Amino acid sequence: MASSVLESEEMIESEKNPSQPVVDDQAAPPVSPTVEHSEAGAAEAAPQKRNGPVAFLKQHPLAAAAVLLVVIAGAVALSFYFSSYETTDDAEVDGHLNPVSARISGTIIRVNPDILNNHFVTAGTVLAEIDPADFQADVARAQAEQQRLRADAAAAHQDVAITSSSSSGRLQSAQAAVTEASDSVASEKATVDADQARVAQAQANYTRSEADRQRWENLLAKREVSQTEYARIATQAATDNQALIAARAEYIAAQKRVSQAESRWSERKADLLAARSAPEQVASTQSKASAAVADADRAGAQLTTAELNLSYTKIIAPVSGIVGRKSIEVGQRIQPGQQLLIIIPVDDIWITANFKETQLKKMRPGQPVTIHLDSYDRDYHGHVDALAGATGSRFSLLPAENATGNYVKVVQRVPVRIVLDPKENADHLLRPGMSVEAKVKLVP
Repeated sequence: MASSVLESEEMIESEKNPSQPVVDDQAAPPVSPTVEHSEAGAAEAAPQKRNGPVAFLKQHPLAAAAVLLVVIAGAVALSFYFSSYETTDDAEVDGHLNPVSARISGTIIRVNPDILNNHFVTAGTVLAEIDPADFQADVARAQAEQQRLRADAAAAHQDVAITSSSSSGRLQSAQAAVTEASDSVASEKATVDADQARVAQAQANYTRSEADRQRWENLLAKREVSQTEYARIATQAATDNQALIAARAEYIAAQKRVSQAESRWSERKADLLAARSAPEQVASTQSKASAAVADADRAGAQLTTAELNLSYTKIIAPVSGIVGRKSIEVGQRIQPGQQLLIIIPVDDIWITANFKETQLKKMRPGQPVTIHLDSYDRDYHGHVDALAGATGSRFSLLPAENATGNYVKVVQRVPVRIVLDPKENADHLLRPGMSVEAKVKLVP
């Protein structure tokens, strides 16, 4: 069959060039009718093959140019499309894992039967209760202490008022007493002077009377005067002597009264000095009152702490979400900070996509993102929220240290936070840790 096709092609060529006879080294064998028919068909197929797409484009240059333009435009469009997106399959669903722990130590007396692993819990639900007896006693003791110290503070404030008013009155009284004592000293000194004058007068009277008595006694001895006259003179002398003795006694008493008045004056002056320290006494009383108020405030703070500890006996869910890693049972003794369970909020979910650093050239916050969830073969929509401040390797437990040893350049990946659009996760199918594929549209 192949030889027949070759012979037919030679015959076509000979027909086109009749001047060039076909030379065959061997004599052609007789041709059967069947061979002739096949040769005729091959001869008809050759012109049809020459009329294909390539021959058409050769015969029509404008059509070829149009096809070329379409191909170039398609290639440019595909290149632009692929350069407008960055994708990665190194992405996962991320979210908060809120640990619930005890804030006080105690014994669990009740666990909410509805709190089970993988079950939803609402914020504010009481998860468990700690025995409150010890903490109730602490609250009662703190209340009693606060009441006592408040009473002391009130009494201290009253002491301030009393001390202030009494100090003012005492100062005025002390000043008046000092003045009175000073006047008394002056009066007693004047009395002493008067008594001293009376003593001198009495002394003079007695001296004269005694001289008269002695003279009359001599005259009596000579019997120049009568006994009656002498008795009168002697009586006068004795009277003057008694008057002198009395005057001297009054003088001595007056001197003692002066000493006593001076002593009282000194006491009053000391009282005045003490009374003049009234502002310091008032300040001291006010300081004591302030200390009493501070003690009462401290007791109030201790009462607040006791009440808080009592409220901590009820362990409450801080957020709404799915319960996990529950490890709390009735009768269990727990300590502050001991983790009891974890709550995963399913309404606060985002995507963490780790893009290569070479993919971040045109990536900006706010660009739309399509997220494909592997678990449900479903697409979600969101946008780029922020790019991490460092590559993922910098946050690892043992960051790479390129300053030592042999250095091999490795393309680093940067975590990108992607936030879902509103109501995208309304059915709460997304769970932290699920694998996704992120496709960012690089909007110019």
